[in-house]
Formats: sequence, structure tokens, C-alpha cells
Amino acid sequence: MSIVIMVGQLILGLSILIILHELGHFLAARAFGIKVEKFYLFFDAWNISLFKFTYKGVEYGIGWLPLGGYVKIAGMIDESMDTDQLAGPPQPWEFRSKPAWQRLIVMLGGVTVNIILGILIFWVLTMRFGDSYIPNSAAKYGIVPGEIGKKIGLQAGDNIVAINGKPFDRFDDLTSPKVLLENTVFSVQRGSEDLKIAIPRTILNDLSDHGIEEFISRVPRTKFVVDSVYGNSLKGGLQKGDSVVAVNGQPIAFWDQLQVALLNTKGKVVDLTAKRNNNLVPLKIQVNEDGTIGFARSKKDFPEFKTINYSFFAALPIGASKAWGTFSENAKGLGKIFKGDVKFSKAVSGPVAIANLFGSHVDWVHFWTLVGFLSMVLALMNLLPIPALDGGHAVFLIIEMIKGKPLSDKFLERAQIVGFVILVTLMVFVFGNDIVKIITKK
Repeated sequence: MSIVIMVGQLILGLSILIILHELGHFLAARAFGIKVEKFYLFFDAWNISLFKFTYKGVEYGIGWLPLGGYVKIAGMIDESMDTDQLAGPPQPWEFRSKPAWQRLIVMLGGVTVNIILGILIFWVLTMRFGDSYIPNSAAKYGIVPGEIGKKIGLQAGDNIVAINGKPFDRFDDLTSPKVLLENTVFSVQRGSEDLKIAIPRTILNDLSDHGIEEFISRVPRTKFVVDSVYGNSLKGGLQKGDSVVAVNGQPIAFWDQLQVALLNTKGKVVDLTAKRNNNLVPLKIQVNEDGTIGFARSKKDFPEFKTINYSFFAALPIGASKAWGTFSENAKGLGKIFKGDVKFSKAVSGPVAIANLFGSHVDWVHFWTLVGFLSMVLALMNLLPIPALDGGHAVFLIIEMIKGKPLSDKFLERAQIVGFVILVTLMVFVFGNDIVKIITKK
């Protein structure tokens, strides 16, 4: 059932994005009096469609090949590769008859709608739920680094007081794209020491394999008190209100220390020391194979979130900033790939990875947040100057405007074929890459 939910959310999210993207082209073409012949979600390769109907001269349908969607605009060389219509003289309602600036607007209509959608989603989410974060001041016991963080020199309990020499208010700034994509240096207080720790330019390669928690945990280091008890802890005599102070004689003061101690002894019986009413109580408890013993910690031990609420209009610039941040951060990520700082196979994700991002249960806030993120990513990807993408068409139109005459139909036809081959090759690669990542992580 969980797989069905993941796939269902993936299809719904991508369908929304594709339909609205193509609607941008459709509306722009209609605004300039250009005839639109087809409007399809997914591709009806070899004229095979799952569903279709005709309304006011336009064929609407769903294709069988889930590689995007398209609108077939009369007088334009597009994904359909229908060049027969170009054999006759240009008609006033055709794409090729319109001025280059109008055709450019039609080509950028989809990207424009994706950007508007991304801003709208982040605007509404900000207005509805505000902006919540853990203040850095809540990290009074410091950070919990993972293996990647430890490799670059961070230690549990480090207090990071500045990023590139500037103090910061949000704890999650430590794992933000700005930190990971730029030449970042942390100012660290470790006891009486003041240290500078640089983030490697290639850190995204490691994060792709292990996840952000192996850099720095998104939650600061915390102490803990036992709340509800069940399973092996209940059998072993652990009680609500206890504090675990040692495992096999190893002192325990923080939650991350207990997690490490239990993971190192999973499947074994441990000598656990609990502090109860100022008395030390020795216990023997079986550790499960997943490194747990069966208790939940008190909610009061979790760091408190700070929430800033915004009015209808005040939320707009915040939402727009979040949307633009997504766009610019992904653009910087592409720059990292071209510079060689990040391997292409580590940076790209396909449908399988995106489905995992949606998750195996329905959380509408998470769903729309991810759709907003993907809308901005789709806008960026479509601006790439690859033939068959909007960016490729836009480049050819800009060249036409500079030259003062259009490029030949034969050139555009061949460029479209090359672009389509590139896109199919990329899709096959990213899909296979997703499968390989899943297999290698198991």
C-alpha cells in the first residue's frame, strides 16, 4: 500500500506541474491568435493515447509515455516532429507567421507559469503556517555531527557560532543549500578553543550517498528523560522519569550518546544504569536488532520551534524569496556539476527518487511544499539551452532576432531530433541511476 501511495503522489504532483506548464504555452499561443492542435499530458507516441477528446478544434488527451507533456502548436517544429504542415505557405494563424518576440513569449509561457506556481505555493504555505525554525540559541549543548561531519573535523558538542564570519539565528542554516553550495567556513567553539572548519566543495557527493543527517543532525544535541516505556525496557524495569546515565559502564549524558551505545550493542543484553529519584538503579535490558530498547523520551526535551506568522500580503515576499531561493540554489548546483565539484550521477534524481521524497503516507503540507520545489526546478530545467526544451527554442529565437531572419526548418528539425535523443538518454540514465542508488544502499 505504501508503494501505491508514493506512486500516486508522484503521478498527481507531476501531472499538476506538467498540465500547468503546458497551459502556459497554450494560453500564450491563444493570446497571439496561434492555433493549438493538441494538449497532452504525457506523450502519445505513435499516436497511441490512453484517453482523448476534442473540444473547439483542440485534441486533449493523456499519452502512454510518461516523459512529460506537450501542446502541438500549428506551424512549429516540436515534439511531434510533424513537418508536413510546414510544406505549404505560412498561414496567419501559424506559429511561424508571428513575430519572433511573440514566439519567444509563447516558448517562455510554461516556465513563467511554473515560476508563478512556485511563488503561489510558497506564499500560501507561509501565510497558512508561518515560518518555523529552531533558533540557534536552542543549541546550548552544541551539534550532533554524522560521519561526514566528523570527517571534516566536527565533533559532538561543538557550538557553531558563525557562518563565513557572520552570526546566524536559525539552526537549520547549518544544513542549508547556501552552506553546502558555497565556499563555507564555520566558526566553532569547542570548550576553550575557537576553530575554523571549512566545508569541502565536493561535500554534495558524500551527502548524495549518506543523507544530510550524516553531515549535521537537523536537531541540536539534547539531554533526555524517559517518558513512556514498552517492550524490552518495560521488561527490564526502566520507568517513566528515569535518566539513563551509563551503558555497560560508559557514561551517558545526551541522547546521541545513548543512540551510539545501543547501536554498538544491538542484539545483546546491556548493563544499563538509570538515575531514579537521585538514586542509581542497575538494570539489564535486551537491545533490539535495530539498536533500540523500547522507550520514548519526554517531549519537553525536544528543542522548541520559533514560529513567525505573516499576514496575507506580508507572506508574499517571504514566499517569493523561498521560491527564488530554490531556483537559484539549483542553478548553483548545476554550476557545481559543470565545474566538476559534484559528480553528475550524485546530483541527479529521477522518478524513483522523487517518489521517495513524497513518502509512503499522505501529508498535504509536505506534498505541496515538494510540488512548489519541483515547479521551480522544472522552470530551471526548461530554461537549459537544449534543443527540444523551451530554453533551446528560446535560444534559436534570440539568434533569429539578432540575425534578422529565421533559422532554416531543416536545421530546426535536426536540432529537435538531437534534443529529443539527449532528453531520452538523460531520462534513461537518471532512472537507472535511481535504481543503482537503491540497490547500493541496501
